[in-house]
Amino acid sequence: MEPIEPRPWFRHYPDEVPPSASYPDWSIPDLLLEAARKHGDRPAIYFLGKSITYNRLLEDVRRMAGILRGLGVVKGERVAIMLPNCPQAVIAYYGALLAGAVVVQTNPLYVERELEHQLADSGASVIITVDLLYARLARVRGEHPELGPLPDLRKVIVTSIKDGLPFPKKIIYPLKQWKDGFRPDIPYGKHGVHAYSRLMADAKPDFAAAADIDAANDLAQLQYTGGTTGLAKGVMLTHRNLVANTMQTSAWFYRSTDTRERFLAALPLFHVFGLTVLMNLATLRAGELILLPRFDTVQVLQTIREKRPSIFPGAPTMYVALINHPQASKMDLSSIEICVSGSAPLPLEVQERFEALTGGRLIEGYGLTEASPVTHANPIWGKRKIGTIGLPFPDTDCLIVDQDTGEPAAVGQIGELAIRGPQVMKGYWNRPNETAKVLRDGWLYTGDLATMDEDGFFTIVDRIKDVIIAGGFNIYPREVEEVLYEHPGVQEAAIIGIADEYRGQTVKAYIIPKQGVELTQVELNRWCRERLASFKVPHVYEFRDTLPKTIIGKVLKRKLHEELEKENDLSREGSDGNDAD
Repeated sequence: MEPIEPRPWFRHYPDEVPPSASYPDWSIPDLLLEAARKHGDRPAIYFLGKSITYNRLLEDVRRMAGILRGLGVVKGERVAIMLPNCPQAVIAYYGALLAGAVVVQTNPLYVERELEHQLADSGASVIITVDLLYARLARVRGEHPELGPLPDLRKVIVTSIKDGLPFPKKIIYPLKQWKDGFRPDIPYGKHGVHAYSRLMADAKPDFAAAADIDAANDLAQLQYTGGTTGLAKGVMLTHRNLVANTMQTSAWFYRSTDTRERFLAALPLFHVFGLTVLMNLATLRAGELILLPRFDTVQVLQTIREKRPSIFPGAPTMYVALINHPQASKMDLSSIEICVSGSAPLPLEVQERFEALTGGRLIEGYGLTEASPVTHANPIWGKRKIGTIGLPFPDTDCLIVDQDTGEPAAVGQIGELAIRGPQVMKGYWNRPNETAKVLRDGWLYTGDLATMDEDGFFTIVDRIKDVIIAGGFNIYPREVEEVLYEHPGVQEAAIIGIADEYRGQTVKAYIIPKQGVELTQVELNRWCRERLASFKVPHVYEFRDTLPKTIIGKVLKRKLHEELEKENDLSREGSDGNDAD
Protein backbone atom coordinates (compact mmCIF):
# COMPACT_ATOMS: atom_id res chain seq x y z
CA MET A 1 0.00 0.00 0.00
CA GLU A 2 1.64 3.23 -1.14
CA PRO A 3 1.03 6.77 0.13
CA ILE A 4 -1.09 9.21 -1.80
CA GLU A 5 1.03 11.04 -4.37
CA PRO A 6 1.59 13.87 -4.41
CA ARG A 7 1.08 14.41 -0.69
CA PRO A 8 -1.43 17.27 -0.82
CA TRP A 9 -0.70 18.49 2.71
CA PHE A 10 2.74 19.77 1.67
CA ARG A 11 1.07 22.58 -0.28
CA HIS A 12 -0.18 24.05 2.97
CA TYR A 13 2.95 23.74 5.06
CA PRO A 14 4.25 27.11 6.24
CA ASP A 15 7.50 28.00 4.46
CA GLU A 16 9.38 27.63 7.73
CA VAL A 17 8.36 23.96 8.21
CA PRO A 18 10.40 21.44 6.17
CA PRO A 19 8.47 18.42 4.85
CA SER A 20 11.34 16.20 5.95
CA ALA A 21 14.30 16.35 8.30
CA SER A 22 17.20 14.24 9.48
CA TYR A 23 17.11 13.12 13.10
CA PRO A 24 20.29 12.79 15.17
CA ASP A 25 21.17 9.42 16.58
CA TRP A 26 20.36 10.64 20.09
CA SER A 27 18.96 8.98 23.14
CA ILE A 28 16.45 10.90 25.22
CA PRO A 29 19.08 11.84 27.87
CA ASP A 30 21.07 13.52 25.09
CA LEU A 31 18.36 16.21 25.01
CA LEU A 32 19.21 17.10 28.60
CA LEU A 33 22.96 16.78 28.13
CA GLU A 34 22.82 19.23 25.20
CA ALA A 35 20.60 21.71 27.07
CA ALA A 36 22.94 21.70 30.07
CA ARG A 37 26.03 22.01 27.87
CA LYS A 38 24.71 25.03 25.97
CA HIS A 39 22.42 26.68 28.52
CA GLY A 40 23.34 25.25 31.91
CA ASP A 41 22.55 28.42 33.86
CA ARG A 42 19.08 28.79 32.37
CA PRO A 43 16.04 27.78 34.46
CA ALA A 44 14.86 24.26 33.65
CA ILE A 45 12.05 23.72 36.19
CA TYR A 46 9.83 25.93 38.30
CA PHE A 47 7.72 24.23 40.96
CA LEU A 48 5.58 26.15 43.44
CA GLY A 49 8.25 28.77 44.10
CA LYS A 50 11.41 26.71 43.54
CA SER A 51 13.60 27.08 40.44
CA ILE A 52 16.15 24.56 39.18
CA THR A 53 18.74 25.31 36.49
CA TYR A 54 19.72 22.88 33.76
CA ASN A 55 23.10 22.35 35.43
CA ARG A 56 21.45 21.43 38.73
CA LEU A 57 18.88 19.26 37.01
CA LEU A 58 21.60 17.29 35.21
CA GLU A 59 23.51 16.92 38.46
CA ASP A 60 20.43 15.44 40.17
CA VAL A 61 19.74 13.22 37.16
CA ARG A 62 23.30 11.86 37.39
CA ARG A 63 22.68 11.16 41.07
CA MET A 64 19.52 9.25 40.24
CA ALA A 65 21.27 7.24 37.51
CA GLY A 66 23.96 6.26 40.02
CA ILE A 67 21.35 5.33 42.63
CA LEU A 68 19.55 3.04 40.22
CA ARG A 69 22.78 1.41 39.11
CA GLY A 70 23.66 0.92 42.76
CA LEU A 71 20.31 -0.83 43.27
CA GLY A 72 21.26 -3.29 40.56
CA VAL A 73 19.39 -1.81 37.60
CA VAL A 74 21.04 -2.80 34.33
CA LYS A 75 20.35 -1.79 30.76
CA GLY A 76 16.91 -2.85 29.58
CA GLU A 77 15.39 -3.32 33.05
CA ARG A 78 12.07 -1.62 33.61
CA VAL A 79 11.82 1.19 36.14
CA ALA A 80 8.29 2.35 36.96
CA ILE A 81 7.58 5.98 37.86
CA MET A 82 4.30 6.74 39.65
CA LEU A 83 4.50 10.45 40.44
CA PRO A 84 2.46 13.60 39.92
CA ASN A 85 4.07 16.59 38.21
CA CYS A 86 6.99 17.56 40.45
CA PRO A 87 10.78 17.92 40.00
CA GLN A 88 11.30 14.34 41.20
CA ALA A 89 9.26 13.09 38.22
CA VAL A 90 11.64 14.80 35.78
CA ILE A 91 14.75 13.66 37.68
CA ALA A 92 13.49 10.07 37.87
CA TYR A 93 12.63 9.99 34.16
CA TYR A 94 15.95 11.23 32.81
CA GLY A 95 17.90 9.43 35.54
CA ALA A 96 16.39 6.05 34.70
CA LEU A 97 17.04 6.56 31.00
CA LEU A 98 20.61 7.72 31.63
CA ALA A 99 21.15 4.46 33.52
CA GLY A 100 19.91 2.54 30.47
CA ALA A 101 16.60 1.48 31.99
CA VAL A 102 13.23 1.37 30.25
CA VAL A 103 10.76 3.75 31.90
CA VAL A 104 7.24 2.60 32.73
CA GLN A 105 5.11 5.68 33.39
CA THR A 106 2.35 4.77 35.82
CA ASN A 107 -0.80 6.79 36.43
CA PRO A 108 -1.02 7.83 40.12
CA LEU A 109 -4.80 7.46 39.89
CA TYR A 110 -4.65 3.76 39.06
CA VAL A 111 -6.61 1.51 41.38
CA GLU A 112 -4.92 -1.61 42.68
CA ARG A 113 -6.13 -3.89 39.88
CA GLU A 114 -4.78 -1.54 37.20
CA LEU A 115 -1.51 -0.98 39.05
CA GLU A 116 -0.91 -4.67 39.56
CA HIS A 117 -1.58 -5.40 35.88
CA GLN A 118 0.88 -2.79 34.67
CA LEU A 119 3.67 -3.68 37.09
CA ALA A 120 3.28 -7.41 36.48
CA ASP A 121 2.97 -7.05 32.71
CA SER A 122 6.06 -4.82 32.43
CA GLY A 123 8.13 -6.80 34.92
CA ALA A 124 9.34 -3.58 36.56
CA SER A 125 12.12 -4.19 39.08
CA VAL A 126 12.04 -0.73 40.70
CA ILE A 127 9.26 1.79 41.24
CA ILE A 128 9.66 5.45 42.23
CA THR A 129 6.53 6.80 43.89
CA VAL A 130 5.23 9.33 46.40
CA ASP A 131 4.36 8.74 50.05
CA LEU A 132 0.69 9.54 49.43
CA LEU A 133 0.46 6.48 47.19
CA TYR A 134 2.60 4.05 49.15
CA ALA A 135 -0.25 2.29 50.97
CA ARG A 136 -1.86 1.37 47.66
CA LEU A 137 1.44 0.04 46.31
CA ALA A 138 2.06 -1.92 49.50
CA ARG A 139 -1.30 -3.67 49.14
CA VAL A 140 -0.41 -4.64 45.59
CA ARG A 141 3.04 -5.92 46.59
CA GLY A 142 1.87 -7.81 49.63
CA GLU A 143 3.51 -7.57 53.05
CA HIS A 144 6.37 -9.78 51.88
CA PRO A 145 7.20 -8.87 48.27
CA GLU A 146 9.16 -12.07 47.70
CA LEU A 147 5.93 -13.98 48.23
CA GLY A 148 3.58 -11.47 46.65
CA PRO A 149 2.15 -11.17 43.13
CA LEU A 150 5.03 -8.96 41.89
CA PRO A 151 8.24 -10.96 42.40
CA ASP A 152 10.16 -8.80 39.91
CA LEU A 153 9.51 -5.60 41.90
CA ARG A 154 12.54 -5.69 44.21
CA LYS A 155 12.97 -2.03 45.16
CA VAL A 156 10.72 0.92 45.99
CA ILE A 157 11.92 4.53 46.19
CA VAL A 158 9.49 6.80 48.04
CA THR A 159 9.56 10.58 47.77
CA SER A 160 7.26 13.29 49.10
CA ILE A 161 5.96 16.43 47.47
CA LYS A 162 7.99 18.34 50.06
CA ASP A 163 11.21 17.02 48.52
CA GLY A 164 10.61 19.31 45.55
CA LEU A 165 9.45 22.38 47.50
CA PRO A 166 11.41 25.48 48.50
CA PHE A 167 11.87 26.67 52.07
CA PRO A 168 9.64 27.35 54.02
CA LYS A 169 7.01 25.35 52.09
CA LYS A 170 9.19 22.28 52.62
CA ILE A 171 8.66 22.65 56.37
CA ILE A 172 4.99 23.62 56.21
CA TYR A 173 3.90 20.80 53.86
CA PRO A 174 4.37 17.89 56.35
CA LEU A 175 2.51 19.88 59.00
CA LYS A 176 -0.39 20.29 56.59
CA GLN A 177 -0.31 16.56 55.86
CA TRP A 178 -0.61 15.81 59.57
CA LYS A 179 -3.40 18.34 59.95
CA ASP A 180 -5.25 16.69 57.07
CA GLY A 181 -4.92 13.32 58.77
CA PHE A 182 -2.19 11.79 56.62
CA ARG A 183 0.27 9.75 58.73
CA PRO A 184 2.78 8.10 56.43
CA ASP A 185 3.70 4.65 57.72
CA ILE A 186 6.46 3.62 55.36
CA PRO A 187 8.85 0.80 56.34
CA TYR A 188 12.10 2.41 55.17
CA GLY A 189 14.92 -0.10 55.23
CA LYS A 190 12.54 -3.07 54.95
CA HIS A 191 11.17 -4.95 51.95
CA GLY A 192 13.47 -3.01 49.64
CA VAL A 193 11.88 0.37 50.49
CA HIS A 194 14.17 3.42 50.31
CA ALA A 195 13.68 7.14 51.00
CA TYR A 196 14.28 9.31 47.96
CA SER A 197 15.61 12.21 50.05
CA ARG A 198 18.15 10.03 51.85
CA LEU A 199 19.36 8.37 48.65
CA MET A 200 19.78 11.69 46.87
CA ALA A 201 21.54 13.29 49.87
CA ASP A 202 24.06 10.44 50.08
CA ALA A 203 24.62 10.01 46.33
CA LYS A 204 27.29 11.68 44.27
CA PRO A 205 26.63 12.58 40.61
CA ASP A 206 27.51 9.60 38.41
CA PHE A 207 29.76 11.02 35.72
CA ALA A 208 30.28 7.65 34.08
CA ALA A 209 29.40 7.58 30.41
CA ALA A 210 25.70 7.13 29.75
CA ALA A 211 24.55 3.62 28.94
CA ASP A 212 25.45 2.52 25.42
CA ILE A 213 22.11 3.02 23.71
CA ASP A 214 21.09 2.05 20.18
CA ALA A 215 18.56 4.84 19.66
CA ALA A 216 16.78 3.17 16.75
CA ASN A 217 16.19 -0.13 18.49
CA ASP A 218 16.54 0.22 22.26
CA LEU A 219 13.37 0.96 24.19
CA ALA A 220 13.11 4.18 26.14
CA GLN A 221 9.79 3.33 27.68
CA LEU A 222 6.73 1.17 27.88
CA GLN A 223 3.84 3.60 27.68
CA TYR A 224 0.61 1.88 28.58
CA THR A 225 -2.46 2.77 26.58
CA GLY A 226 -5.19 4.47 28.54
CA GLY A 227 -7.42 1.44 28.57
CA THR A 228 -10.48 3.43 27.47
CA THR A 229 -11.70 0.45 25.45
CA GLY A 230 -10.18 -2.48 27.34
CA LEU A 231 -7.06 -3.90 29.02
CA ALA A 232 -4.09 -1.54 28.78
CA LYS A 233 -1.21 -2.68 26.58
CA GLY A 234 2.43 -1.65 26.88
CA VAL A 235 3.46 0.39 23.84
CA MET A 236 7.16 -0.06 23.07
CA LEU A 237 8.65 3.34 22.23
CA THR A 238 12.30 3.61 21.27
CA HIS A 239 14.62 6.52 21.92
CA ARG A 240 14.41 7.31 18.20
CA ASN A 241 10.59 7.36 18.31
CA LEU A 242 10.52 9.91 21.12
CA VAL A 243 13.40 12.09 19.93
CA ALA A 244 11.94 12.24 16.41
CA ASN A 245 8.48 13.20 17.66
CA THR A 246 9.93 15.87 19.93
CA MET A 247 11.80 17.35 16.96
CA GLN A 248 8.77 17.10 14.69
CA THR A 249 6.78 19.05 17.27
CA SER A 250 9.58 21.59 17.61
CA ALA A 251 9.57 22.14 13.84
CA TRP A 252 5.82 22.84 13.99
CA PHE A 253 6.45 25.48 16.69
CA TYR A 254 8.83 27.29 14.34
CA ARG A 255 8.39 30.74 15.87
CA SER A 256 9.38 29.55 19.32
CA THR A 257 12.84 30.50 20.52
CA ASP A 258 15.41 28.48 22.45
CA THR A 259 15.75 29.51 26.13
CA ARG A 260 12.84 31.98 25.85
CA GLU A 261 9.79 29.75 26.15
CA ARG A 262 7.99 28.88 29.33
CA PHE A 263 5.95 25.68 29.17
CA LEU A 264 2.93 25.41 31.46
CA ALA A 265 2.74 21.77 32.52
CA ALA A 266 -0.81 21.22 33.72
CA LEU A 267 -0.97 18.05 31.63
CA PRO A 268 0.53 15.11 33.54
CA LEU A 269 4.07 14.20 32.49
CA PHE A 270 3.28 10.51 32.92
CA HIS A 271 0.93 10.78 29.93
CA VAL A 272 2.71 10.55 26.58
CA PHE A 273 1.21 13.85 25.37
CA GLY A 274 2.64 15.77 28.32
CA LEU A 275 5.87 13.81 28.18
CA THR A 276 6.63 14.74 24.56
CA VAL A 277 5.04 18.18 24.12
CA LEU A 278 6.05 19.45 27.56
CA MET A 279 8.98 17.68 29.24
CA ASN A 280 11.00 16.57 26.22
CA LEU A 281 10.16 19.58 24.06
CA ALA A 282 10.99 22.02 26.86
CA THR A 283 14.34 20.28 27.31
CA LEU A 284 15.08 20.29 23.57
CA ARG A 285 14.42 24.04 23.45
CA ALA A 286 16.11 24.73 26.81
CA GLY A 287 12.86 26.25 28.00
CA GLU A 288 11.46 26.53 31.52
CA LEU A 289 9.01 23.83 32.57
CA ILE A 290 6.43 25.25 34.99
CA LEU A 291 5.09 22.25 36.87
CA LEU A 292 1.67 22.05 38.48
CA PRO A 293 0.94 18.89 40.50
CA ARG A 294 -2.61 18.76 39.16
CA PHE A 295 -5.02 20.80 37.07
CA ASP A 296 -6.79 23.34 39.24
CA THR A 297 -8.53 26.15 37.35
CA VAL A 298 -7.73 28.90 39.86
CA GLN A 299 -4.11 27.81 40.21
CA VAL A 300 -3.66 27.66 36.43
CA LEU A 301 -5.08 31.17 35.99
CA GLN A 302 -2.87 32.54 38.75
CA THR A 303 0.19 30.79 37.32
CA ILE A 304 -0.43 32.26 33.88
CA ARG A 305 -0.75 35.71 35.41
CA GLU A 306 2.36 35.39 37.59
CA LYS A 307 4.78 33.23 35.57
CA ARG A 308 3.74 34.35 32.06
CA PRO A 309 4.03 31.00 30.23
CA SER A 310 4.05 31.13 26.44
CA ILE A 311 3.22 27.50 25.59
CA PHE A 312 0.27 25.68 27.16
CA PRO A 313 -0.63 22.26 25.69
CA GLY A 314 -3.80 20.81 27.09
CA ALA A 315 -7.02 18.89 26.67
CA PRO A 316 -10.34 20.49 25.68
CA THR A 317 -11.73 20.07 29.19
CA MET A 318 -8.93 22.28 30.53
CA TYR A 319 -9.74 25.09 28.13
CA VAL A 320 -13.47 24.65 28.83
CA ALA A 321 -12.82 25.08 32.56
CA LEU A 322 -10.69 28.18 32.03
CA ILE A 323 -13.04 30.07 29.70
CA ASN A 324 -16.00 29.39 31.99
CA HIS A 325 -14.27 30.59 35.16
CA PRO A 326 -15.67 33.96 36.26
CA GLN A 327 -12.19 35.38 36.96
CA ALA A 328 -10.70 34.48 33.57
CA SER A 329 -11.88 37.59 31.76
CA LYS A 330 -10.44 39.81 34.51
CA MET A 331 -6.91 38.39 34.32
CA ASP A 332 -4.05 39.16 31.94
CA LEU A 333 -3.53 35.93 30.04
CA SER A 334 -1.79 37.55 27.08
CA SER A 335 1.51 35.69 27.56
CA ILE A 336 -0.06 32.56 26.04
CA GLU A 337 1.07 32.21 22.42
CA ILE A 338 0.79 28.50 21.53
CA CYS A 339 -1.75 25.96 22.72
CA VAL A 340 -2.13 22.52 21.21
CA SER A 341 -5.27 20.65 22.16
CA GLY A 342 -5.29 16.88 22.02
CA SER A 343 -6.83 13.71 23.44
CA ALA A 344 -10.41 14.68 22.51
CA PRO A 345 -12.25 16.80 19.92
CA LEU A 346 -11.88 20.56 20.36
CA PRO A 347 -15.26 22.33 20.04
CA LEU A 348 -15.22 25.44 17.85
CA GLU A 349 -16.82 27.61 20.54
CA VAL A 350 -14.07 26.68 23.00
CA GLN A 351 -11.35 27.49 20.49
CA GLU A 352 -12.80 30.89 19.60
CA ARG A 353 -13.46 31.96 23.18
CA PHE A 354 -10.03 30.89 24.41
CA GLU A 355 -8.24 32.71 21.59
CA ALA A 356 -10.28 35.85 22.26
CA LEU A 357 -9.39 35.60 25.97
CA THR A 358 -5.63 35.16 25.51
CA GLY A 359 -4.78 36.50 22.08
CA GLY A 360 -2.82 33.29 21.51
CA ARG A 361 -3.37 30.48 19.05
CA LEU A 362 -5.24 27.34 20.09
CA ILE A 363 -5.02 24.58 17.51
CA GLU A 364 -6.37 21.07 17.41
CA GLY A 365 -3.96 18.22 16.89
CA TYR A 366 -4.08 14.46 16.95
CA GLY A 367 -1.96 11.65 18.21
CA LEU A 368 -2.01 8.29 19.88
CA THR A 369 0.25 6.49 22.31
CA GLU A 370 1.44 4.19 19.55
CA ALA A 371 2.93 7.22 17.72
CA SER A 372 4.81 8.89 20.59
CA PRO A 373 2.11 10.50 20.29
CA VAL A 374 1.71 13.40 17.81
CA THR A 375 1.02 12.78 14.11
CA HIS A 376 -1.14 15.75 13.01
CA ALA A 377 -1.77 19.37 13.88
CA ASN A 378 -3.26 22.43 12.32
CA PRO A 379 -0.64 25.03 11.36
CA ILE A 380 -0.29 27.43 14.27
CA TRP A 381 0.20 30.57 12.21
CA GLY A 382 -0.65 29.39 8.69
CA LYS A 383 -3.80 28.06 7.03
CA ARG A 384 -5.91 26.02 9.39
CA LYS A 385 -9.29 24.38 9.08
CA ILE A 386 -11.60 24.41 12.05
CA GLY A 387 -12.95 21.00 12.99
CA THR A 388 -10.01 19.13 11.45
CA ILE A 389 -6.95 17.67 13.13
CA GLY A 390 -4.86 19.50 10.55
CA LEU A 391 -1.98 18.22 8.47
CA PRO A 392 0.42 15.31 8.99
CA PHE A 393 3.67 16.19 10.70
CA PRO A 394 6.95 16.23 8.73
CA ASP A 395 8.08 12.74 7.66
CA THR A 396 4.62 11.39 8.53
CA ASP A 397 2.72 9.58 5.78
CA CYS A 398 -1.02 9.09 6.19
CA LEU A 399 -3.71 7.20 4.34
CA ILE A 400 -7.42 6.70 4.66
CA VAL A 401 -8.02 3.00 4.09
CA ASP A 402 -11.32 1.67 2.75
CA GLN A 403 -12.61 -0.79 5.34
CA ASP A 404 -14.10 -3.09 2.72
CA THR A 405 -11.27 -3.28 0.19
CA GLY A 406 -8.22 -2.38 2.25
CA GLU A 407 -7.16 0.03 -0.49
CA PRO A 408 -6.61 3.79 -0.23
CA ALA A 409 -9.95 5.57 -0.06
CA ALA A 410 -10.99 8.43 -2.31
CA VAL A 411 -10.72 12.02 -1.18
CA GLY A 412 -13.55 12.77 1.24
CA GLN A 413 -14.39 9.09 1.80
CA ILE A 414 -14.57 7.74 5.35
CA GLY A 415 -12.09 5.02 6.21
CA GLU A 416 -9.55 3.94 8.79
CA LEU A 417 -6.61 6.27 9.37
CA ALA A 418 -3.24 4.59 8.81
CA ILE A 419 0.10 6.24 9.64
CA ARG A 420 3.78 5.60 9.14
CA GLY A 421 6.73 7.67 10.31
CA PRO A 422 9.74 7.72 12.64
CA GLN A 423 7.48 8.20 15.67
CA VAL A 424 5.53 4.95 15.18
CA MET A 425 6.05 2.38 17.93
CA LYS A 426 8.07 -0.80 17.75
CA GLY A 427 5.04 -2.83 18.85
CA TYR A 428 3.14 -3.98 21.94
CA TRP A 429 5.12 -5.46 24.81
CA ASN A 430 4.86 -9.26 24.80
CA ARG A 431 1.83 -9.13 22.47
CA PRO A 432 2.93 -10.20 18.98
CA ASN A 433 -0.62 -11.01 17.87
CA GLU A 434 -1.92 -7.60 18.94
CA THR A 435 1.07 -5.98 17.24
CA ALA A 436 0.37 -7.79 13.98
CA LYS A 437 -3.19 -6.49 13.96
CA VAL A 438 -2.18 -2.83 13.97
CA LEU A 439 1.28 -2.81 12.35
CA ARG A 440 1.06 -4.02 8.77
CA ASP A 441 3.58 -3.39 6.00
CA GLY A 442 5.09 -0.52 7.96
CA TRP A 443 1.74 1.18 8.56
CA LEU A 444 0.08 1.77 11.93
CA TYR A 445 -3.68 1.20 11.69
CA THR A 446 -5.11 3.55 14.29
CA GLY A 447 -8.65 2.26 14.72
CA ASP A 448 -9.93 5.78 14.06
CA LEU A 449 -12.33 6.63 11.25
CA ALA A 450 -11.28 9.73 9.34
CA THR A 451 -11.46 11.60 6.05
CA MET A 452 -8.92 13.60 4.06
CA ASP A 453 -9.96 16.56 1.94
CA GLU A 454 -8.39 17.81 -1.28
CA ASP A 455 -5.97 20.02 0.67
CA GLY A 456 -4.63 17.18 2.80
CA PHE A 457 -6.43 18.22 5.99
CA PHE A 458 -7.64 15.25 8.01
CA THR A 459 -10.80 15.01 10.09
CA ILE A 460 -11.45 12.35 12.71
CA VAL A 461 -14.98 11.06 12.35
CA ASP A 462 -14.87 8.68 15.31
CA ARG A 463 -13.38 5.57 16.81
CA ILE A 464 -14.35 2.49 14.85
CA LYS A 465 -15.58 0.91 18.08
CA ASP A 466 -17.68 3.96 18.97
CA VAL A 467 -19.69 4.16 15.74
CA ILE A 468 -23.40 3.74 16.42
CA ILE A 469 -25.39 1.71 13.89
CA ALA A 470 -29.08 2.56 14.18
CA GLY A 471 -31.55 1.12 11.73
CA GLY A 472 -28.73 0.47 9.27
CA PHE A 473 -27.41 4.07 9.46
CA ASN A 474 -23.93 4.91 10.74
CA ILE A 475 -23.97 7.64 13.40
CA TYR A 476 -20.68 9.23 14.44
CA PRO A 477 -20.79 10.43 18.07
CA ARG A 478 -18.33 13.25 17.45
CA GLU A 479 -20.73 14.91 14.99
CA VAL A 480 -23.58 14.86 17.52
CA GLU A 481 -21.29 16.07 20.30
CA GLU A 482 -20.20 19.04 18.17
CA VAL A 483 -23.83 20.08 17.69
CA LEU A 484 -24.50 19.84 21.43
CA TYR A 485 -21.39 21.87 22.25
CA GLU A 486 -22.76 24.67 20.09
CA HIS A 487 -25.71 25.05 22.46
CA PRO A 488 -25.02 28.02 24.74
CA GLY A 489 -26.11 26.12 27.84
CA VAL A 490 -23.98 22.98 27.34
CA GLN A 491 -20.60 22.79 29.04
CA GLU A 492 -19.78 19.17 28.17
CA ALA A 493 -21.41 16.44 26.12
CA ALA A 494 -20.73 12.78 25.45
CA ILE A 495 -22.56 10.45 23.09
CA ILE A 496 -22.77 6.66 23.20
CA GLY A 497 -24.91 4.02 21.55
CA ILE A 498 -27.34 2.03 23.65
CA ALA A 499 -29.44 -1.02 22.84
CA ASP A 500 -32.76 -0.41 21.11
CA GLU A 501 -35.24 -3.18 20.28
CA TYR A 502 -36.41 -1.51 17.08
CA ARG A 503 -33.27 0.17 15.66
CA GLY A 504 -30.64 -2.15 17.15
CA GLN A 505 -28.94 0.85 18.71
CA THR A 506 -30.00 4.38 19.48
CA VAL A 507 -28.26 7.53 20.65
CA LYS A 508 -27.85 8.52 24.29
CA ALA A 509 -26.48 11.94 25.29
CA TYR A 510 -24.78 12.71 28.60
CA ILE A 511 -24.92 16.44 29.30
CA ILE A 512 -23.17 18.68 31.84
CA PRO A 513 -24.98 22.04 31.79
CA LYS A 514 -23.11 25.27 32.34
CA GLN A 515 -23.28 26.60 35.87
CA GLY A 516 -26.64 28.18 36.65
CA VAL A 517 -28.27 26.93 33.42
CA GLU A 518 -31.41 24.78 33.47
CA LEU A 519 -31.62 22.47 30.45
CA THR A 520 -34.41 20.14 29.40
CA GLN A 521 -34.60 17.20 27.04
CA VAL A 522 -37.27 19.02 25.04
CA GLU A 523 -35.02 22.02 24.47
CA LEU A 524 -32.00 19.96 23.42
CA ASN A 525 -34.12 17.72 21.24
CA ARG A 526 -35.41 20.75 19.36
CA TRP A 527 -31.85 22.11 19.05
CA CYS A 528 -30.52 18.87 17.58
CA ARG A 529 -33.43 18.33 15.19
CA GLU A 530 -32.71 21.72 13.63
CA ARG A 531 -29.11 20.70 12.97
CA LEU A 532 -29.02 16.93 12.47
CA ALA A 533 -30.81 14.31 10.42
CA SER A 534 -33.55 12.77 12.53
CA PHE A 535 -31.83 9.39 12.87
CA LYS A 536 -28.81 11.10 14.52
CA VAL A 537 -30.80 12.97 17.18
CA PRO A 538 -30.38 11.56 20.72
CA HIS A 539 -33.37 9.63 21.96
CA VAL A 540 -32.21 9.62 25.58
CA TYR A 541 -30.64 12.44 27.62
CA GLU A 542 -29.00 12.22 31.01
CA PHE A 543 -27.98 15.38 32.86
CA ARG A 544 -25.00 15.04 35.17
CA ASP A 545 -22.49 17.06 37.18
CA THR A 546 -19.47 15.02 36.06
CA LEU A 547 -18.37 12.45 33.51
CA PRO A 548 -15.82 9.66 34.03
CA LYS A 549 -12.55 10.75 32.45
CA THR A 550 -8.92 9.84 32.08
CA ILE A 551 -6.38 12.02 33.87
CA ILE A 552 -6.06 14.26 30.80
CA GLY A 553 -9.77 14.72 30.27
CA LYS A 554 -10.78 12.11 27.72
CA VAL A 555 -14.26 10.81 28.48
CA LEU A 556 -14.18 7.12 29.39
CA LYS A 557 -17.11 5.90 27.32
CA ARG A 558 -16.32 2.37 28.43
CA LYS A 559 -17.21 3.46 31.98
CA LEU A 560 -20.53 4.90 30.77
CA HIS A 561 -21.34 1.56 29.13
CA GLU A 562 -20.36 -0.26 32.35
CA GLU A 563 -22.66 1.99 34.38
CA LEU A 564 -25.54 1.20 32.02
CA GLU A 565 -24.88 -2.52 32.28
CA LYS A 566 -24.98 -2.33 36.08
CA GLU A 567 -28.23 -0.36 35.95
CA ASN A 568 -29.73 -2.92 33.58
CA ASP A 569 -28.60 -5.79 35.82
CA LEU A 570 -30.21 -4.16 38.85
CA SER A 571 -33.37 -3.52 36.85
CA ARG A 572 -33.54 -7.16 35.79
CA GLU A 573 -32.97 -8.31 39.38
CA GLY A 574 -35.79 -6.04 40.52
CA SER A 575 -38.08 -7.39 37.82
CA ASP A 576 -37.22 -10.97 38.78
CA GLY A 577 -38.03 -10.20 42.39
CA ASN A 578 -41.42 -8.71 41.49
CA ASP A 579 -42.23 -11.68 39.32
CA ALA A 580 -41.42 -13.98 42.22
CA ASP A 581 -43.87 -12.14 44.43
